Formats: sequence, C-alpha cells, structure tokens
Amino acid sequence: MVWEQIPGKDQEFPQYFYIKFGERPVKITDLPKEKFWTTELNEAKDVQAGFDRSKPVRFYDTTLRDGEQSVGVCFSADDKFQIACKLAELGVGRIESGFPRVSDEDTRAVKRILEAGLLSEIWGFSRAVQADIDAHIELGTEFLLIEITTSDRKMKAFGFTREKVMQKVTESVKYARDAGIKKVNFFAVDSTRSDLGYLKDVYAAAIENGANEVSVVDTIGVCAPETTERLVREVKSWVGPGIPVHWHGHNDFGMATAAAIAAVRGGADWIQGTINGMGERAGNADICEVALALQGLYHVPVELDLSKARGVSKLVQKAGKYTVDGWKPVVGEFLYTRESGGVVSQFHIPESIEPYPADIVGADRKIVLGKKSGLVSIEMKGKELGLNIPDDKRGVVLAEVKDVGTRYGRLVSDDEFKGIVQRLC
Repeated sequence: MVWEQIPGKDQEFPQYFYIKFGERPVKITDLPKEKFWTTELNEAKDVQAGFDRSKPVRFYDTTLRDGEQSVGVCFSADDKFQIACKLAELGVGRIESGFPRVSDEDTRAVKRILEAGLLSEIWGFSRAVQADIDAHIELGTEFLLIEITTSDRKMKAFGFTREKVMQKVTESVKYARDAGIKKVNFFAVDSTRSDLGYLKDVYAAAIENGANEVSVVDTIGVCAPETTERLVREVKSWVGPGIPVHWHGHNDFGMATAAAIAAVRGGADWIQGTINGMGERAGNADICEVALALQGLYHVPVELDLSKARGVSKLVQKAGKYTVDGWKPVVGEFLYTRESGGVVSQFHIPESIEPYPADIVGADRKIVLGKKSGLVSIEMKGKELGLNIPDDKRGVVLAEVKDVGTRYGRLVSDDEFKGIVQRLC
C-alpha cells in the first residue's frame, strides 16, 4: 500500500490532514512540536531516535470485545453499533466487531456493524475453532483475528500441549483463508510469557498457512517498556517486512501507554487497545492516550482524530454505565477546569498551566469556584457571569465561597455564586 497525501486541510481543525491508503481516505494527526508546551529535554537524540515517522501509527480498536470484558459491562447490540460509528468518526483504522458466538445479541451487533458501510475496516474475533470462524463467514466478515495461547502456563490451564496448539493454529488459519477470509491476523495469547523459540515457530506456521499479520500479545500486562521494544523488534526480524506486526498490551503495572510507545519504537505497525483503557483486570492500552503521547512527546504521526476523543469516551461510558476519573488524560472532565486560585491566576497564559491546547482534544477551558478559590477566581467568574463585584467586596465573597465549598464538600455552582454576590454586594 502507498500513502498519498490528499491536498487541502480540515477546515474545522487545520492541524489534521488526509492521506489515501489504497482507496480509503484516512485522517492523520501530525501536529508541529510547537503546538505542544512540553520541554526541550524531550528533543534529545536518544529520546527521539528509533521511530519511523514516514508513516502514521495505526490503531485497532477492541472496545466492543476486549473492552466489554471489563467486569459488569454489557453493551447491547445498539450500543455496539453506535460505538462503532463513533470509532469510525474518530479515525480508527480497524474496529473489532465482536465475537458472535457469545450471544444472539453479539451476532446482531456484528451483522449490523458489517452492513453499516463504515470507513474503518471491520475485523472479527475468533478462537482457533472452526465453529467460531464459520459464524463470522456466515455474517460476511472479511477480516479475522484468530487467537490461541502460546505460553506453557496457559496451555496447562486449557489442557493443551504445544503440539495441539500448533495443530490448531495451522488448521484454523488455513481453514479461514480457504473459506474466503481475505486477511487473517494470528493473535498469540500470552506471547510475552511464551518460550521464544516456540513462539517463533508458531508465528512461522501461521504465516505459512496464510496468516497475513501477527499480534504480539501481553495478555497479563507484564512487559516492561524496554522488554516490549526488544520483543517487537525481534518478532519483526522473524516475520520480515511484509508482515504487519500488532502490539496488544494491558495495564496491570500502569505501563500500557509506555509499553505501546516502546512497541512503536520497536517497529509495531498497529497498536491494539480500547476507549478509556477498558478491559480485563486493569484494562488495555487507551488508544487515545497512546496517540496523544506519540504526537506530543515523540512527533510520530497517528491515524486518529484526537478532537473526537472526548465524544467517543462519553458514549462508551454511558453505554458501559461507568464514569472515568475527572483527571484522566485526554478525556477527563476536569483536564481544562481550574479551581485553585494560584492556578487560576495563570489562566490567561495557557502554556503556564497546561501541556497542550484544549482544542487538540476538543475540550473547553473554564474556571470553577470552591474551597481552593482565590481573589482572582472571584474576579474572573464575576466577569464571566456579568456580575459587578466591587474590589472591597471580593474578600467577603471569597470567604463565603470557601465556606460553602468546605461545608458541603463540593464546588459552588454559578447560580449559588450569583446568590452570594447578590446578598453580599
């Protein structure tokens, strides 16, 4: 495939441009480093070395399958369809539609997503089991990720042997390709805890029988970033330049984003992950956090429209009946909300208190009032609401704001503030 830039910029967000990947227009984020207010220390050669910036990093989203494995989350077929549509708007290159054999609801979801004509490629998920593959073929799935464990620990849990796993890999991949599946990604579960000699042989067998791509999978989230980079580079050397390599990581040690960055440096073509970092145990890599870090810290172009991240996040939270922390990177409600008076005093110079402009992630900047407010907070909020607060009254208004915030343990609403000003001024 050849990447070709399409003339013209996005009118609403000029930091984005489009390229053509085959026949498909793809929205790329490639912001100049001046757009981020980080540190020149990041520009050191040893920090920036090793990344291939000639093409964007692409994302394979598994929110609808691996993300739904978050305990207590149950997306309806309609939820999954709506999320898939939003993921396509986000610019995700590939969307994993789900696992139809889980339930009739999942079957309906996969079918509807396949029929929607979304710009993203729609991939199916299957174990190395013929019935799983057949279920996708019946629905019209063209691209399929096929998984089986390659680590001795998990083989023992499943009652498998190395020979049995190898047989299942060769038979299932060949069956899928012979049945008309256009592309197969072989997903080696628990790759990072597998014997490397055996892992190499399994990848080779999968490719020999028709696998087009392979995934390096840190199922239990145990890989340090340095280990991730080294392993991905080694796998790339095994499979050769014609086989795209994916990285799939989990966040059990809080390193999912760092490991994904390291995987890119090691040569990974695709990063798998989810919206909000949903997933089994501590979750998966959050694809929006990975995209932001690649852009803001390493100047690596990504196939993702970060200005849409917060909208997708809110939809997934609503469908999953949960709420992320207000301070979560990229999508947190309070990333650009300031309460502390000392911080509000710097609000007029965004780069003094923020690492990148709010418009990159489609957020709004604002101040709120509470226990931690200062005199400048009273002044700015008064101007925002069109209130006349005499200089000699700001102190008593502030004292009342702090009292309400402390007494009730919450923020002071704009209506409450108006009432305070009306009463004291």
